[in-house]
Order: sequence, then C-alpha cells, then structure tokens
Amino acid sequence: MAKRKKKSAILTQKEEIHTFFKINTDRPYTLNDLYNHFDLFDDDEKLFVKLMVEDLVDEGKLKTAGKARYELENTEKIEHVTGKVDFVNPKFAFIRFNENESDIFVNSDDLNGALDGDTVSVKIIGQRKNGKNPEGRVVEVLSRGRDEVVGKIKVFANYALVSPDNKGFHENVFVAKDHINGAETNDLVIVKILKFPENHVQASGEVIDILGKAGDNDAEMHAIMAEFGLPIKFPDDVHNEAEAISEMITEDEIKKRRDFRQTLTFTIDPADAKDFDDAISYKVLENGNYEIGVHIADVSHYLQPNTKLEEEAFRRATSVYLVDRTIPMLPEKLSNNLCSLRPNEDKLVFSAVFEMNHAAQVVGEWFGRAIIHSDRRFAYEEAQEVIEDTENKEPIYDPILKDLNRMALILRKERFNKGAFNFETNETKFNLDEKGRPISVFQKVRKDAHKLIEEFMLLANKHVAQFVYNIAKKKDKEAEAYTMVYRVHEPPNPTKMETFAKFANKLGFVVKTGSTAALSKSLNGLMTEIEGSPVQNVLESLAVRTMSKARYSTQNLGHFGLAFDHYSHFTSPIRRYPDVMAHRMLQHYLDGGKSLPEDDFEVKCKHSSDQEKLAAEAERASIKYKQVEYMSYQSRSDIFNGVVTGVAEFGIFVEIENTGCEGMVRLADLTDDFYEYDADNFRVVGRRKGKIIGFGNTVRVKIKATDLEKRSMDLELISVEGSSFKIKDSGKTLPFPKSKKSNRSSGGRADGKKSRRR
Repeated sequence: MAKRKKKSAILTQKEEIHTFFKINTDRPYTLNDLYNHFDLFDDDEKLFVKLMVEDLVDEGKLKTAGKARYELENTEKIEHVTGKVDFVNPKFAFIRFNENESDIFVNSDDLNGALDGDTVSVKIIGQRKNGKNPEGRVVEVLSRGRDEVVGKIKVFANYALVSPDNKGFHENVFVAKDHINGAETNDLVIVKILKFPENHVQASGEVIDILGKAGDNDAEMHAIMAEFGLPIKFPDDVHNEAEAISEMITEDEIKKRRDFRQTLTFTIDPADAKDFDDAISYKVLENGNYEIGVHIADVSHYLQPNTKLEEEAFRRATSVYLVDRTIPMLPEKLSNNLCSLRPNEDKLVFSAVFEMNHAAQVVGEWFGRAIIHSDRRFAYEEAQEVIEDTENKEPIYDPILKDLNRMALILRKERFNKGAFNFETNETKFNLDEKGRPISVFQKVRKDAHKLIEEFMLLANKHVAQFVYNIAKKKDKEAEAYTMVYRVHEPPNPTKMETFAKFANKLGFVVKTGSTAALSKSLNGLMTEIEGSPVQNVLESLAVRTMSKARYSTQNLGHFGLAFDHYSHFTSPIRRYPDVMAHRMLQHYLDGGKSLPEDDFEVKCKHSSDQEKLAAEAERASIKYKQVEYMSYQSRSDIFNGVVTGVAEFGIFVEIENTGCEGMVRLADLTDDFYEYDADNFRVVGRRKGKIIGFGNTVRVKIKATDLEKRSMDLELISVEGSSFKIKDSGKTLPFPKSKKSNRSSGGRADGKKSRRR
C-alpha cells in the first residue's frame, strides 16, 4: 500500500471520530461508546480507534472528562458543521455532510433562506426524538447551489409565478411584469434568481429562456437538462473548431503507430448507436495463444489542450443519455465521425493488446497508439445470434465470437470468485412514436454478447491501471506510484450495510457482514436466491444504493464492487472526460515522462464525478417523466400487477410489473381500516383487522391520477397477496393471480457505456 493511501485512510477515520464528538455533545463518551457506534469487534480495530482518540487529545481537539471518558474541547463545541442542503419536503430538509454520519435534520423555518443544493453552515441544537439524526439550524449560506430554476410559468396581469420542476424547490418564484420577457402561461422557462428567499419572502427572478410549451417532448427534455445545469447546445466557437479539423490521416501519423489494419477487427454496439468508441481485434498466434486487441478511439489525438473543444469537453465531462436522445460530450464531427470506429474506414486508436492462452490468462500485454480498419459492425442482437447459432451462418465470425465468449465467461467467473458483486439492475427502455410519446415500455435484457464486450473492456481498464501503478514500483518497491486517474469504489459503510442486512433479514434473507469476503459471497447468494421473485428488482436496487458510490480519484483505493486492486476508465473517451485524461497520462508515461502533478488531476476528478452524478440524475428524471407519461395514457379501469417497493407514514410505493413505473397508494385512500406505520418492520398494519401491507408484497392496483409536472403517479389498491380491497366506485373485489417469474435483466455495459457506471 502506498504511503499516500495510508495517510489518506488514517485522516479520514480520524475525522469520522472527530465528527462523532462534534455531533454528540450531550455528554462525555467512552471508548466502548465509540466501538459500538462504529460496530468494531476486532481488537486491532479497537486499538486503532484508541490511538486516534489519543491523537485528537494531543492535537487539542478532544479532552478527557473523567476516567476513560472524552469530549470536545470547549473551543471545539462552538464549531459548526458544513454541509449541503437536501430539501426533501416543504416542512424540513437534511444537511448531508459526511457519508459515514447521520444527516442533520433542519426544520424549514430554521433554513435561514437556504435552498436545495446550497452549501451551508449548521449549528447542532440537539437530537431528534427518533434518536437517529441530530437536529440543527442553518446559521449561514456559504454558497448557492444554483441561481437558475426551471419550471412552468403562470402569467397574471402584473406579475407571474414559476412553479419549479426541481423537487427540492418547494416555493414558486415571483417574476415582475417587466421580467417576464414574452413568456406565456404554461410555457416551460428558465428563471434566473435575482433575490433569494429571506425572512419568509419568496424568491424573485427574471425569465432568461423559454423552452417551449409544457408537455412538448423537446421542451420537457430540454427542461430536464436545464434543471440539472447541463448544457444542451455547443457554443458556435466550439462547433467551428471541430468542423475545422481535417479528416485526413497522414502517412507520417501512420508511421508513428502500430498497424492493425490487416488484423480481423469488429465492433459490437447497440443497434441505434452512432458513436463506436471501442473495437475488438482477434488473431491466433503461432504458439497457439490468442492476440486480443481492445482498440479505443484516440480522442486525445483530436482533442488538444488549450482549445475551445478541450474546455467544453472538460466542462461537460460526460455525455448524457436521456430517453429519446444523447447529449454528447463532443461535437458530432468528433463523436460520430472522426472518433467513431465505423466499419470499412481507417481509424486512429489507443490500444490495449493482450496475448492470452486458452484458459483466458494474460501472458503478455502492449499499450500504445495504433491504426485499425474495422471489418464488421455487429449490433448486440446480431452478435448474440452468432453466439447462439449452431448452423454456421457466419463462417468467419462464428468461431471467433464463440471463442471470445468462452474466454469472457472465464474472466467473469474469476471476478466473481475473487469477490466481485453480481448486481444487475434493470434498464428501462421505451418505444416512442414520431412525437416522442411512449407507446410501450419494457425492461432490457442483457445477454452473452453484452457480457463479452463488458469483460474485455474491464480487462483493458484493469490492466491499464495496473501498468501505470507499477511503472515506478518496478524500479523501487517503496516508491510512490505515478499519478493516474482511477475509478475507485470503496467498501460500503458498515452502518449502512448492517441496516441493509437487518432489512433483508426481516424479509427472510441472510446477509453476512463479518468480512468483505463473507459480505461479497453472501450478497451474491442473495441475488441468486431472489432471482425471479417479486422483490428482486427492489432488493437489488437497495443493495446498490447501500454501496459507496464509484467515483474518480488519483488515490488508488481499488474497486470493491469489481474486486480489482487497480482500475481505471480507459475505454470510453468519446463519452467520458476521465478516459481522455487516462489516455494522455498513459502516453506520457509510455514516452518516459515522470509522475504528473496529483493536485491538478484530483480537481478534474472531482469535477468529473460531480458531472457524472448530475448526468445520472437527469437520465433518471427523463425515465421517470416518460414512465408517468406512458401510464397517463393507460385506461383508469385497467388493473396492474405490482410489488410494494417502499412504505412511509403517508403511503405505500408500488412498482408496476414489467415496466419499472412506480406510484403511490396513499394511506388516506385505504377505507377498509385505519393503517398505522410500522417503521421498524417496513410495513403498515390495520388497527382493527390487523391486515398487513409490507415491503415485497405483491399487489394489484389501478391508476388514480398522474402528474407529469411532479413526475408522480397516485394508485388505488385493489388487492394484496390475494386479499381483496374494495374499489371505491363499484364495491367489487378482484382475485389476485400468482405472480409470474420474471426474467433477470440488466441495462447497459459495466465499462460505463450507456447507463452503467462502474
């Protein structure tokens, strides 16, 4: 382990201990209190915490308070916590400040004008009655998360009100008559906030852009992009700079590269893809081994530093995939032309080439710039037909794809044997008409063709990271590793994982959290056990949310979910800026360069992680909108099968079978009994009849109402596990059929292509 990594881990854990004392100021605490709070049972871990506490005492941050008790120094008690506002409800918000600590609860009256996404300073004023969250009061807004809001406008005689789309913005924005700028009632607009809320006076602003009428598909998709602060169009100077790039590949450039144009090469991508940033080459060597080339579009050849193109690519940091369109990171001239590995064209690439034996073991590797000529473009469905077909309809590719699939299955099995998690969440897809309206919705199924590409992309990402990490260490084992952009995924927070384990246990499943190896094996066993059950999608989704979020960093912290000690993103530079950085850094080191400045790249990693999060939120918002829109077209008399995915004080969340569409049954609408919320057991219980509705129950529901503005749907409950509820309008009851076993499905690619972001 590098010294840099050790130092980072120690500082992080020391800060967690310090934060515990900042929040819990009601009394002194013992070491045993800390051990219990952090779920520590190992003697070495307990000793480590004891040493950290002694360090904090030496640093003057803690003081002893009687025998073996500790508390904050008096000067520390007046410190405030800095965090980000998550305005979850008109009545209250949470301040999120540390992934390993409970969020701070703040009543809306105590927000001091703070809005969703703002960074604030919070004073802890006590502990909530539930004992799970500290309670605080915002004393200062340190920075605003946004100064523009997207929403629907309603124009009156002398003013207008804009109802924000952002679920964290719970008040209308006032717009004076001279700031309406031509907007009309029901237009979707972007409003720049001129005055933030203060002393119970609402925010005010001016209309700076009119996106179109509410309900229009283009307007709604543009509104989602604007809601998350993501760009829609490329500036003219960026577009012009891209158009000026020559498409010619010179002989001088070819001489600098390894030539793979005579090696059989092909791409496998979605049928509707326009940008092909990876290709596979295949060759049998004289010694019987295989030469497998993973060829990636050489974006860094065209995207030069200190250009408008570079600035815009960094600003965006990622492509965004909405339901009906892609908002690319790079202009079309690059993403769909120069950098797209289209068939029957010479293309410049950055390659990771592996010599592999029959057992899929890597016995040799080469990295560098190359030139290829793709012989064939496969859609996933076409490649799958070749893999499954036994009649040799593709005489050239049939043995090759089957051989690659055989090796991919070996690589996949090895990953799982080493502790990788087998999480495969569903990807919701839509069939849209010419106006962008959803006419059907389905869950996309991943097959071997998807997994074949996935495994070889993972192989390239892993070995590029290993190669850079080991450059300096080959000369000196104690040397600091050269700076690299890693894709890191840290182990889950023990408290969160224990909560998930208890939750699963209440549903009859066992999750062991004693060690990372036991956790991995247990979770994979759980995924196998719930396959095809009504709770599969929900438990998989909850397990994924329990995990730490993958991010970019110059610190090599490993990838917990993939069970890789070293992992980078190298294989999708058309759609991810960190991959461009990885290409540049790799070439720098291949040229004999020294370690690059870590701080500069860490800032870029943080920006890239933040942009990726925004893009993912925008993608989810577009899916949610289309799901609600699709359900709005369905008959109110139709009955749908579903499963309970969540329970709250005010209602029950239900996911509709085969669509992924989620809606709410409000407890106030259940008239057969008075239902009380049982938070500890994730259910509601009828006070008189004792009827139970809980997480994972199969149900039948009708659509009561849909709200496109809020992207929400209200449902009417018909039956639970075969026990009928009365339908208000008719008093009839309906039988509940046994749930059908659904196919296990997943979306996208694990190298981050399309919707997956490992």
